[in-house]
Amino acid sequence: MKINPANVDIIISAVSKAQYPETGLKEIALSGRSNVGKSSFINAICGRKNVARTSSKPGKTITLNFYNADNKFVFVDVPGYGYAKQSKKEREKWGGMIEEYLTERENLSCVVQLIDLRHPPTQDDILMYDFLKNYELPVVIVATKSDKIAKSRLQKHIKIIKEDLELEDGDTIIPFSSVNKEKLPEIMTSLENFI
Repeated sequence: MKINPANVDIIISAVSKAQYPETGLKEIALSGRSNVGKSSFINAICGRKNVARTSSKPGKTITLNFYNADNKFVFVDVPGYGYAKQSKKEREKWGGMIEEYLTERENLSCVVQLIDLRHPPTQDDILMYDFLKNYELPVVIVATKSDKIAKSRLQKHIKIIKEDLELEDGDTIIPFSSVNKEKLPEIMTSLENFI
């Protein structure tokens, strides 16, 4: 699957069901902690530098951002979790918005959960994975920032993620760097299975 970078655009930033776009396309949601590299991942997959705005300040995404990927599918960037500076009330509001999307959206065909390969999964990462499994949503784990790990230690870090998440058989885990884009074909093939 090839995506034409010229045909990638944000459709809408939604905060409720009423705003979800009706494109007729399958949707792939991106979930992960604030600053795990979701925007960089979207940009790398779509071959454009600033389709999704990257920010040095975690917790900037507070809406569900829908991106049309060359009319092949829609990426949905879900607000990052695990960012402490939001108030409890704000976090609950987002939680409801995210849960509503993940559990009720018929176009949703798969969730890509991004986890920072450099560190063991956080409690939030584990909770999110369990939540997705509970609702029987297909999950692809993308272990980001793989360029920051020595190749000789890559498998050790992947093993930690697998063990901490108690990764189910059949779930894919792919190390990825949005800097050198290694493993991009593998990710594209994996996503293709869901669209």
